[in-house]
Amino acid sequence: MSLKKVATEQAPAAIGPYSQGIVTGNLVFVSGQLPIDPKTGAFAEGDVKALTTQSMKNISAILEQAGSSVDKIVKTTIFVADLADFAAVNEAYAAFFPGIAPARSCVQVAAIPKGARVEIEAIAEL
Repeated sequence: MSLKKVATEQAPAAIGPYSQGIVTGNLVFVSGQLPIDPKTGAFAEGDVKALTTQSMKNISAILEQAGSSVDKIVKTTIFVADLADFAAVNEAYAAFFPGIAPARSCVQVAAIPKGARVEIEAIAEL
């Protein structure tokens, strides 16, 4: 098995010992993306919809660097700090999938790094 690291300045740098993404075979695994604006290094401004959109933009940038795209995502996992945000997260998330939406899990967790309200990871085909 061969692994290829994916890195782009169009998404936030990893905040720990992990890669933004990894390509193996015909799949791209994108690490969980916080709603950090890579230009400012700070959380995107706005409500949880804006935060979800930023996380998805980060995923999109990593996938593009790998030679893939959002429309090739087969599975996502969404971590939220509060399931009360579920409907708003869904609304922003759905905008990225006008066709067939990928398989998905969404769970509330006790905490997300840096106090984020949402984090999203993805698996896509090349």
